[in-house]
Amino acid sequence: MVLTRLKAKSERKLAKQICKVVLDHFEKQYSKELGDSWNTVRIPDRMPSERHQIGSLKKYYLLNAASLLPVLALELKDGEKVLDLCAAPGGKSVALLQCAYPGYLHCNEYDSLRLKWLRQTLESFIPQSLVNEIKVSELDGREMGDAEPEMFDKVLVDAPCSNDRSWLFSSDSQKAACRISQRGELPVLQIELLRSAVKSLRPGGLLVYSTCTLSKAENQDVISEIVNSCSNIMPVDITDMARACSRDFTFAPTGQECGILVIPEKGKAWGPMYVAKLKKSWTV
Repeated sequence: MVLTRLKAKSERKLAKQICKVVLDHFEKQYSKELGDSWNTVRIPDRMPSERHQIGSLKKYYLLNAASLLPVLALELKDGEKVLDLCAAPGGKSVALLQCAYPGYLHCNEYDSLRLKWLRQTLESFIPQSLVNEIKVSELDGREMGDAEPEMFDKVLVDAPCSNDRSWLFSSDSQKAACRISQRGELPVLQIELLRSAVKSLRPGGLLVYSTCTLSKAENQDVISEIVNSCSNIMPVDITDMARACSRDFTFAPTGQECGILVIPEKGKAWGPMYVAKLKKSWTV
């Protein structure tokens, strides 16, 4: 009875936090792009996270299950050199280390506040035996390709995006309106980050691009631009991943064999998460 009341109170609190400015914007855009699928999105329950304590490893990390798909798509193998270009808050970096023992993991984050968050995550989850295999940097991701050309076997670009879930719960309507007005600039940044990632990737290497938005402009359109403008980049079919995960996730059509889009649905509240996979060829 007590748990029921607490859950009801939590749901009321979450509902009050939804930003109407963002919701109205999403309604107009996503009802057109996703049709009936947009109506399946629901408000998820939340589990408390553990506090950061210096010198103490945490027992669990709260990660949206769909966030594991970009990590799995990268197909990391022992000994490979890996770049997590936009690594904060660090959940995917931690997940990468659970998939294999890389020869070298470079975690980069340009935003200074998010960099602090990334460092705390790594301190909270990475045992001392792995610390020497990890480098943390604060470089503008658009400069990484020139700084580390053809250095990495695998590159993850979990790009800055509209972050639909976070925006929907914005407490400041004016800030939310400002974010929406600047939303059209994000694909330019995302394309520049991907071009840099391509430079940093060795020939034959794999690149995975991901966002946590439903926006076609930030997802399919960005990947189409890279594939069409980079002669050494080839799309990699990942439709098998969607089929293998169809019991646990709901997917919306993307029109791309190299890209999949997880959308939240009642009973399957994971996402949104867009994942696209590319490969760098040996010849230009």
